[in-house]
Amino acid sequence: MSIKISNTKKMLVEVARVLFAQHGKKDVTMNDIAEASKKGRRTLYTYFNNKEEIYKAVIDSELGHVLERLYIKAAETCEPDVKLTNHIITHLDAIKEVVTRNGSLRADFFHDIYEVERTRRKIDFKEIALIQTILIEGMEKKIFKRMDPDLSSMIIFYAIKGLEVPYIRQNISTQFENNKSSIVEFVFQGIKRKH
Repeated sequence: MSIKISNTKKMLVEVARVLFAQHGKKDVTMNDIAEASKKGRRTLYTYFNNKEEIYKAVIDSELGHVLERLYIKAAETCEPDVKLTNHIITHLDAIKEVVTRNGSLRADFFHDIYEVERTRRKIDFKEIALIQTILIEGMEKKIFKRMDPDLSSMIIFYAIKGLEVPYIRQNISTQFENNKSSIVEFVFQGIKRKH
C-alpha cells in the first residue's frame, strides 16, 4: 500500500532538490526553499520541521525513482535470466542518473553516506524482494540452480550495490559499458544451471 503524498509536498521536495543540486545542502536554508516554492515558510513548516527532514524526503524521492524503474523492468515479459540482467544494468544506470543529475547534491550523497544509507534501507529491502522473486521464477523454470533465495537475493543485491560508487565516480563506467555482459555473466556463474 503506497502512501498518498500531496502535490504541495511533492512540489516542495522537488524545489528543495533543485536548490540542493545547485548549491549543496549546506548552503540552502529553509527560507530559500520557502521563497523558491512561492508557498511561504508556514506551508513549508506544515510538511517539514527542518532542513534535515526535507533532505531525507529528497533522498527518499530520488531513490523511489530508482525503485520505480526496477519495478517497470521486472514487469516486462522475459525470461528470469534476462530479467535479472536488466535489473542489474537498470539499478546501476538509475543510481548513477539520480546522483549525477543532482549536481552539488552529488557531493552530499557521498559526504552524508550514512544518512543516505539509513534513508535507503527500506527501499533496499524492496529491491532485495524483487531480486528474490526473479530468482524464484528462475528456479521454477529451471534456468537457475536450486539455492536459498533469501540469501542469494541479498548477495546479488549487495554485489550490485558495491559497484555503485565506482560506477558513479566514473572509475569503472567506461569499463562497465564495454564489459557489461562479462560482469553480468560473473553474477550468473553462481546461479545459472549448467545444461
